[in-house]
Amino acid sequence: MSLFDLSGKVAIITGSSRGIGKAIAERMAEHGAKVVISSRKAGPCEEVATALNEKHGAGTAIAVPANIASKEDLQRLVDETRAAFGRIDICVCNAASNPYYGPLAGISDDQFRKILDNNIISNHWLISMVAPEMRERRDGSIVIVSSIGGLRGNAIIGAYNISKAADFQLARNLAHEFGPDNVRVNCIAPGLIKTDFAKALWDDPKTLERSTAGVPLRRIGEPDEIAGAAVYLASSAGSFMTGQALVVDGGATI
Repeated sequence: MSLFDLSGKVAIITGSSRGIGKAIAERMAEHGAKVVISSRKAGPCEEVATALNEKHGAGTAIAVPANIASKEDLQRLVDETRAAFGRIDICVCNAASNPYYGPLAGISDDQFRKILDNNIISNHWLISMVAPEMRERRDGSIVIVSSIGGLRGNAIIGAYNISKAADFQLARNLAHEFGPDNVRVNCIAPGLIKTDFAKALWDDPKTLERSTAGVPLRRIGEPDEIAGAAVYLASSAGSFMTGQALVVDGGATI
C-alpha cells in the first residue's frame, strides 16, 4: 500500500472551487479520497465536483457551498458531508479573506475584523465541528493552509500576515489537545502562489521581480505545487507530524 494512499478517506476542503483548494481536492481524489468541494458560490463548486466525478468515478466528489463567515453554513457543510459519506477523516481549512492591502494605519475596524474572523475564527469553528468524531475513532488529519507571511513582516499585507501567524499557533495548540487521540493538526505555509487570491502580489512585472529576487527557484509557485504537501499531511506518510508548519516557498529563507 502506498504511503500516500487515501482510499476510504473523506476530505472536506474549503475554498476548493479554484486555486490551491481546487488543486488539493484534485490530488486527494487522485489518491483515492472522497472529496467535498466547498466555496461561497454553488456553480463553481458543482463544476469542480462534476469534473472529478467524470475523471475518478461517480460518487468521488460532492459540492456543498458554504460561506466560512457563517457558522451555520459550516455546520451544514459538515452535516451534508456526513449524510453523503458517513464520516470525515480529513479537514483542509483553505478558504481565507484579505480585503485590504496597505499599511495597518489605514485599515478599518471592519476590514481587520473580517480578516481575523474568516482566517482564524472560522477555522476554529470548522475544526471544532469535525474533530470529535476523529478523536473518537483515534484517527484524523486537519490541515490549515496558512502562509509564509505568517512568519514574516510586511508593510502591505500586515493584517493578513497577523491572521496567518495565529493559524500556526492554532495548529500548535490543537496538536497538543488532539494528539493523545491520534488526530494530527498541521499548517502548510505557501510562499507566493499564482492564484487569483494573490494576484495583486504577482500581476505587476516589477512587483513579481521583487517578490522572486530572493527565492532560489526565482519564480512563484503554482497551486498544484501545494497539493502534494496536503496529501502528505493527510496520509500515513505524515503520520508522525503534528503541530508543524510545512513551508513550501521555493527555497526562500525565513
